[in-house]
Amino acid sequence: MTAIHTDIAVIGGGLGGVAAALAVLDRGLRVVLTEEHPWLGGQLTSQGVPPDEHIWVERFGVTARYRALRDGIRDHYRRSYPLSDTARADRELNPGRGRVSRLCHEPRVAAAVVAELLGPYEASGRLVVLRRTVPVAADVDDDRVRSVTVERLADGARTTIHASYVLDATETGDLLPLTGTDYVVGAESREETLEPSAPVDGDPGNVQSIAWCFAFDHVDGDHTIERPADYDEWRAVELPFWGAPMLSFVAPNPRTLEPETRTLDVNPTTERSGDPRVDAGDQDLWEFRRIAARQTFRAGFYDSDIVLANWPQLDYVGGSIIDTADRKAHLAAAKAQSRAYFYWLQTEAPRPDGGAGWPGLRLRGDVLGTDDGFAQAPYIRESRRIRARRTIVEQDVSVAVRGHAGPARFADSVGVGMYRIDLHPSTGGDNYIDVECAPFEIPLGALVPLRTVNLLPAAKNIGTTHITNGAYRLHPVEWNVGESAGELAAFCLEGSVSPGDVVSDPRLVDRFQARLVEAGVDIHWPEIIGY
Repeated sequence: MTAIHTDIAVIGGGLGGVAAALAVLDRGLRVVLTEEHPWLGGQLTSQGVPPDEHIWVERFGVTARYRALRDGIRDHYRRSYPLSDTARADRELNPGRGRVSRLCHEPRVAAAVVAELLGPYEASGRLVVLRRTVPVAADVDDDRVRSVTVERLADGARTTIHASYVLDATETGDLLPLTGTDYVVGAESREETLEPSAPVDGDPGNVQSIAWCFAFDHVDGDHTIERPADYDEWRAVELPFWGAPMLSFVAPNPRTLEPETRTLDVNPTTERSGDPRVDAGDQDLWEFRRIAARQTFRAGFYDSDIVLANWPQLDYVGGSIIDTADRKAHLAAAKAQSRAYFYWLQTEAPRPDGGAGWPGLRLRGDVLGTDDGFAQAPYIRESRRIRARRTIVEQDVSVAVRGHAGPARFADSVGVGMYRIDLHPSTGGDNYIDVECAPFEIPLGALVPLRTVNLLPAAKNIGTTHITNGAYRLHPVEWNVGESAGELAAFCLEGSVSPGDVVSDPRLVDRFQARLVEAGVDIHWPEIIGY
């Protein structure tokens, strides 16, 4: 077993982990960053999902470092791709012209930009990145984490990382049980949180569905994959509230819960348009998360658009992957569900011309860094969550409960975010839960555990509930959480104080907030008309 000594260990290389590492490194400290998968960037890269962002993202409401990431993705296309004249002149270039985001792009481009952002620190030796490793143990003494041991997946070799602060940026809060940090998982009861949307009975096994995304295009020829051995089993799956088998174009409308039939307009020649505030853009599955549009590039450069499939029909509700001995089985089943759906698209899906299936659909693992066409990792929406000094509840952010749509402010805010409470169907049998949110802030208290002294959450594991996680889980919010956690760790190291000291002392809160603002973190929403 080898040992590494560093200032701060960031366990998990998703968006929160990358942001945390950059914040710490910019303060002149040393970091060890670990990641389970080949690519850093989590839901943006290894999970394959284009960014879910609020409607003002091009103007305000994200951190300066997150904006640098977005600008870097656009710059990469301008430097390396043969863009059309119109696309090259577009300041707000959207390579995929997808409807879900103002910046739909290939995951491999985001992975390259993340590597570019971190590269100088790796070259200097101040950043050590351990890829394809997972945490397996921790040494804790008197509520202080002394070290974390990670294991390399390829050969089982172990490395113990000694650090003054440990940030948990894993996708499911994996350090929390290893370190004995108090946490909650799954759905809390309405009695516990008083949230209108919470279930009457709590259930630790009731979490949002995961989805195993894949990328594909459509070209001449027959690219039909081998018929999955379990295909007939997936053809028979129909959830009580779905309105049709999962292998269909039907899915509930997240807001009305009524079943709706989506379309798949393969390589459309005309573009849909609409205001995302009133049109979610998800009625056509091709355009919704398209990550490369032919019209963006020089004529003839792309034979087809490239689409990222992260659709309701891929949501796996067969069981939770957290705190269960069946984790591997559920992961395999989630991927099998997506594989069956793709085969259905190629062979049985109803076409507008009355035929069945598109055999020309072709998996594109190259844009995801895999051989099989599927993402390196499943899209994970929900994590273990720390028992925090402050837990964000539905009443804090819901427009209906608050009676107005003005910003949901916290005196100790360390960042901002905006998204509806968007809970996908869950492993406990729930349909969508959709709640209109006000623009919200991230309270410092949600980043500070009740007991553990030097562990900070840096991803989707902050002090939210099952309900409010549905708003705080999106790309720019996870990044902001990680960045502020990294800044907090550095602030505490430099000042010889603990996170608990900071959150309980208004003077320290003020000093820390000033530091964040200086670093380009918006801690409050501006006063604007039209929330």
